[in-house]
Amino acid sequence: MKEYLVVEFTIEPTEPGRDILLANLDLLAYDSFEETDSGLKAYILENDFDSEALKQLPVFTSKEFSISYQTDRLENKNWNEEWETHYEPIDIDGQVYIRAPFHATPENYPHIIEIMPKMSFGTGHHQTTRLMSRLILKMDLEGKKVLDMGTGTGILAILAAYKKADHILAIDNFEWAVENTRENVERNHCTNIEARLGDAEALSGLHFDTVLANINRNVLLEDMKTYIETLPNGGELAISGFFEGDFHLLHEEASSAGMELQHKEREDRWVACWYRKTKN
Repeated sequence: MKEYLVVEFTIEPTEPGRDILLANLDLLAYDSFEETDSGLKAYILENDFDSEALKQLPVFTSKEFSISYQTDRLENKNWNEEWETHYEPIDIDGQVYIRAPFHATPENYPHIIEIMPKMSFGTGHHQTTRLMSRLILKMDLEGKKVLDMGTGTGILAILAAYKKADHILAIDNFEWAVENTRENVERNHCTNIEARLGDAEALSGLHFDTVLANINRNVLLEDMKTYIETLPNGGELAISGFFEGDFHLLHEEASSAGMELQHKEREDRWVACWYRKTKN
């Protein structure tokens, strides 16, 4: 299994330092973030950690902030047990309820998703999961072929299946995520989801009606045109994983590839966008 580091940053002043630090770290290979009272915890593959690259980030060289950090190897613990200790179910606008096996099944929810992640990431608590779920709820996926890029625990793929998509391909570049998605797909009795290890290069020759991509700004900017190439005219793209301040970058990239904005959702500083392809 790939080893992760948790990098705990302390920054003064914490606001707006935390937000600026988070935006800077998005330039590097960090996978997940957790806000703390004094700053931020960031998670990264041990092999990808580069202390020199950190020191070159603008926030580190700015005289406006005092910043320090310490690293620790992420313990290979029983994440299921750890998750059960802290996890609370997620209610998305009374429409989607994301629960663990040890939670009671609620009533009066159109969509109930049961997950048990292999790692501490992808539990569904992040704002972008809620944002993407809201977009999916607005979309007509019935009978469509859907791509879920960077699937994590498979939550969005499962919701697409509940929205009557015909077939969903769920791709992630981490083996543990693919294994976990397969387990959660089976847990939710979805027979039309295929989980596959890979990245944008795996999309060559494939075609979809709808692409879901909840990743991060840099990956979206690098791979968005590849996603769009898989779509026909009228095909749809939903993206999230970036801040409001970066919206113009993503919007310019999508627009230049023939996409027209249909809807935009925001929660805190996070944004999700739904586009439709109007030309090749």
